[in-house]
Amino acid sequence: MTILVTGATGSVGRLLVDELVAAGAPVRALTANPVKAALPDGVEVVKGYLGRPATLPAALAGVDTVYLAPLPAYVDDFVAAAQEAGVRRVVVLSGEPAEYEAKGDPAAWHYYKVERAIEDAGFEWVHLRPGQFMTNTLDWADSIKAEGMVRAPYPAAVQTPIDLADIAAAARVVLLDESYTGRKLTMSGPEAITQPEEVAAIGVAIGRELKFEELSHAQALELWTPVMGAESAEWLLDGFRMMSEFRMTPETTVLDVTGHPATTYREWAEANADAFR
Repeated sequence: MTILVTGATGSVGRLLVDELVAAGAPVRALTANPVKAALPDGVEVVKGYLGRPATLPAALAGVDTVYLAPLPAYVDDFVAAAQEAGVRRVVVLSGEPAEYEAKGDPAAWHYYKVERAIEDAGFEWVHLRPGQFMTNTLDWADSIKAEGMVRAPYPAAVQTPIDLADIAAAARVVLLDESYTGRKLTMSGPEAITQPEEVAAIGVAIGRELKFEELSHAQALELWTPVMGAESAEWLLDGFRMMSEFRMTPETTVLDVTGHPATTYREWAEANADAFR
């Protein structure tokens, strides 16, 4: 049966399309711009977007399984359309904070809002819960190129960042293997690492000595608020604060699910070195 990949040109979705095509699975890709998408031959491309619910019935027609990118504001619209279409199974790209969110105010739910809606609707489900993406550090590229410097708060925060390709590889497995149904899979990279250690790994990859300068909480809030808004900046800073107080430990999910080790940050930095040169 056809698998619908929502967010098919997004960070994980695009990689997942390639994974499914390589596995010989029938894929339908939902994208807002089919011409620009440049998806592989053999992929059925449908124009649409989760945030435009009117496009969903056509995209979901005849679909058995959906890979659902997170868009909490429209999850109820997706649920209604998927139920109407007879969708049986949904694999959710959620996030590691979902378990923490579940214990708090429903008004503040993000990832957990999507998980809860899918479960309550009666679909068979799998929740993928990755933590921070390695690609987040691409935000450092401009200051590295210009100054050989990264400025960030909470240098002692210990993270376990994950490569997007590893998320896509795991998603392919759980989409095709129904033994994972009903599981919440917390995912991470294979190592615990701090931001200064990430900066050092980038320096090795590009053959350049780089410096790390610590920002205070207030300085980071002032810097990030114009970019992402005060609420998101505070949420992100709170996450870094928690990681500095409670050391994160790596999960073995990528290895357990895919059979291959998760990508290390150094390997990712070497593969993406040109972005920082």
